[in-house]
Amino acid sequence: MALARLHQVFKDDLVPKLMEEFEYKNQMEAPKLTKIVLNVGAGDAITDRKALETIQENLGLITGQHAVLTTAKQSISNFKLREGMAIGAKVTLRGRVMYEFLDRFINLTLPRTRDFQGVPDKGFDGRGNYNMGVKEHTIFPEIDVDKVDKVHGMDITFVTTAQTDSEAYALLSHFGMPFRNRTQTQTA
Repeated sequence: MALARLHQVFKDDLVPKLMEEFEYKNQMEAPKLTKIVLNVGAGDAITDRKALETIQENLGLITGQHAVLTTAKQSISNFKLREGMAIGAKVTLRGRVMYEFLDRFINLTLPRTRDFQGVPDKGFDGRGNYNMGVKEHTIFPEIDVDKVDKVHGMDITFVTTAQTDSEAYALLSHFGMPFRNRTQTQTA
């Protein structure tokens, strides 16, 4: 089985670039992408069970994998929420599927975003992972907009082996992640 296009690009082009940029002595020191997690929290799932099924189905269409339900960890009476109640769905992508999703996300999905100016560079967590939110799931080409009853957003987490945010930023930008120019975010 052949490698995904971005995985081949990573091995052939990105590792040498990262080794030169950060002066690594061994190619195993170069940061790599380990997993991508898509998470949707559905507050209206408390009253509408069908909403959760729709979200699960949408995540399955977007990623090609079955979404797992997430449950509440504690009860909150003001929200009529009980511990163990299903309140969201998530999918974890690894390996070939992860690289194929990243390729589609960067090259097909993000350009379909309305008024797209680049993704913010503020989502790094200090340990080399990047988090971002998507306001509408309809930007994914796998979703048929005519069949959508309710639009929902999602959180996407890119987990890397990078030790610092600058290493993770370099890795994702070499993959082609369209970050906003740092000068634009400082003036905005």
